[in-house]
Amino acid sequence: MSRVRVSTTVDGDLLDAVRRLRPTANDATLLDEALGTLVARNRASEIDAAYLAYDEFPIEESDEWGSLAAFRAGVAAS
Repeated sequence: MSRVRVSTTVDGDLLDAVRRLRPTANDATLLDEALGTLVARNRASEIDAAYLAYDEFPIEESDEWGSLAAFRAGVAAS
């Protein structure tokens, strides 16, 4: 993983609070974790949004493949 130097200004109170939570972590580690969490949360939101498409059609509604409810019932019976 390549490393990039970041120089920025942040909320001092927020940084102090995070430093108190993780007193042994340096600022680079804190920033890495914060950015990683942001990316993961965004990905989770994308996945949740993709699953919303399934809410558009009731499970009992048939399409060209048949009814998902009937398929589930058939799998459960076997």
